[in-house]
Amino acid sequence: MKLADTPLTELRACPHCDALYRLVPLRSRERGTCPQCNHVLVSPRSNAFRRVIALSTAALVMLAVALFTPFLDLSAAGLHSDASIWDTAMTFSSGYLTPLAVAVVAFIIIIPALRLSLILYTLVPLSLNLPAARHAAGAYRLSEILHPWSMAEIFVIGVAVALVKIAGMASVAPGIAFWTFAALVIVIIWQESFLDSEQIWSAIDSSAPRVDEGAA
Repeated sequence: MKLADTPLTELRACPHCDALYRLVPLRSRERGTCPQCNHVLVSPRSNAFRRVIALSTAALVMLAVALFTPFLDLSAAGLHSDASIWDTAMTFSSGYLTPLAVAVVAFIIIIPALRLSLILYTLVPLSLNLPAARHAAGAYRLSEILHPWSMAEIFVIGVAVALVKIAGMASVAPGIAFWTFAALVIVIIWQESFLDSEQIWSAIDSSAPRVDEGAA
């Protein structure tokens, strides 16, 4: 069948090079890649929705724990201090450093939590074989838009670099929140390995109510 004769629902364009392809059914763990740029177009996994839901829920719990527990324990010249991520952000919440506090809270806490919540909102009904939630398509589209702005892993790398810089000036011990954040990054990476946009969009489309074309 020529591409010109293929229904639009069976056509997909590569998001990297715009090459157009006809979708073919794939089994679990098979991959459909673009021959032009090798971008992965389709990568279905069995029980992917339930695994993503479990990992997203775990990530939200870890995020809540990391928010209010001590992140670093600093000791220098007989002085001792520990602070949570929230305490640190609030320290800069007044004056000209307010944008810094807003950026920390937004990129490290709010956006990751919002993205995980949107994924759960989209996938929970689909995993239970229920119709897609109202505005599920918009929710998942927003989660994809927020993906580049979810910077929990960047934050952990930045803290690790800072620890190396200040290790000679003070005694630094990572707190519960630091290790929780490190585990959170691993969980998010694991979750991303099960997220297949094509599989999710197909599930949303197939579960959406169809309008009877013969109705007046």
